[in-house]
Amino acid sequence: MRLLLLAPPGAGKGTQGERLADWSGARHIAAGDLLRAQARAGGALGQQITAYQARGDLVPDQIVLDVLTPVVVEAAAEGGYILDGFPRTLPQATAAAELAARLGVTLDAAIYLYAPEAVLTRRLLDRASQGGRSDDKADVIRHRLQVFAETTGLLVPYYTERGILVAVDADQPPDSVTADIQSRLSGLSLPGGAHL
Repeated sequence: MRLLLLAPPGAGKGTQGERLADWSGARHIAAGDLLRAQARAGGALGQQITAYQARGDLVPDQIVLDVLTPVVVEAAAEGGYILDGFPRTLPQATAAAELAARLGVTLDAAIYLYAPEAVLTRRLLDRASQGGRSDDKADVIRHRLQVFAETTGLLVPYYTERGILVAVDADQPPDSVTADIQSRLSGLSLPGGAHL
């Protein structure tokens, strides 16, 4: 199974990605975690990533592709992947689709988790109060949600047009979101005629 999780900050991509990985056996690949690990590793690339993340800006496409491509290719060869937080822009999506087509690892579905902005903001502020990430501050949260709407939000019609978008209401308890996703994916046709 090859899935993409598409969602604004605070919608639960990480939680749902881990649950879907446990359910399906595919590898959960969190783009943000990989980028943060690269940032912690230091060096010129790590410093560039740190600067973008501290501002709440998206890391440039080529850097993201360079960090993620080898991990995604390896996961696809081992039974599948669940991408969390990538692609985030239309150029990333089209570049990833072209690369995936060449490598024979195209997406089966793009899961779009959506929730009202007030809910997302509250969740992120709650996470910050519990020792969350450095970018969980009110001004940065507003900026991140705006960046999502202006960039990643454009992927919703892109994946809808490709016929692989599965929209799920994330403004419900995590267990309900998980059940909703699993129910929606249960009938999904996979390569070779297999089903989940």
